Amino acid sequence: MDINKDGFKSTSTYVASDELMSAVNVARMLEKPLLIKGEPGTGKTMLANAIAESLGLKLIIWNIKSTTKAQDGLYVYDTIQRLYDGQFGEEGVDDISRYIKLGKLGEAFVADEQTVLLIDEIDKADLEFPNDLLWELDRMEFYIHETRETIKAKHRPIVIITSNAEKELPDAFLRRCIFHYIAFPDKELMSEIVKTHFDSLEEDLLKEALKAFYEIRELRDVKKKPSTSELIDWIRALQLGGIATDKICSELPFIGTVIKKDEDLEAVIHGRT
Repeated sequence: MDINKDGFKSTSTYVASDELMSAVNVARMLEKPLLIKGEPGTGKTMLANAIAESLGLKLIIWNIKSTTKAQDGLYVYDTIQRLYDGQFGEEGVDDISRYIKLGKLGEAFVADEQTVLLIDEIDKADLEFPNDLLWELDRMEFYIHETRETIKAKHRPIVIITSNAEKELPDAFLRRCIFHYIAFPDKELMSEIVKTHFDSLEEDLLKEALKAFYEIRELRDVKKKPSTSELIDWIRALQLGGIATDKICSELPFIGTVIKKDEDLEAVIHGRT
């Protein structure tokens, strides 16, 4: 059985490896969240957008911050607005449901069709955040105490969770997820990825830019390794600047689009001499 046959596939703007496509489709079949890790620039966040595009589904994004609580994704009861309306004699103040605002998880649950829900950078929140979502992700429901109403998912969303490994996630949470690590693309896959961002691209320019880019990434003293997005910016700058391909590796023009720290720039200069 080919699990990728009728499932998620690469799109015109997102090139996924066979392993990544399989991970997405296994998570869909098992109805489990897919936890994605990988270094910055490997397309973790863009994956959810690609899944939505590939499967023709709506994408809902829940961006996690250090102050985000699990409750924020379920619903918020706007007591301040209700008090304000009561003071000014607004009608319907007794209807508490008017002051219940669903969060991103709640939106995904009440959607009339299946959605893709991205919980982006879950490790930015406090350590209890993942555990506080266990029931909701398992049961696909939550209870609104103010209205005594249970919100059940009409259609189980495809849940994509990204992490930059800033914090260790709880074991209980990990047990409920399918895990996939997106390795940094090799030259062959990177070439495919880059080409999706350009209408036309000279093959020699791409070849030389990739050669220089991977040489920089392999330098031991470079702390912030350049990412895919920085490579794309660099190639675009090389195109616009009309740089001769034979100068790319030797002179590294517009290197500021790739290297963003003084110490890394020194490491590149010393490492190539």
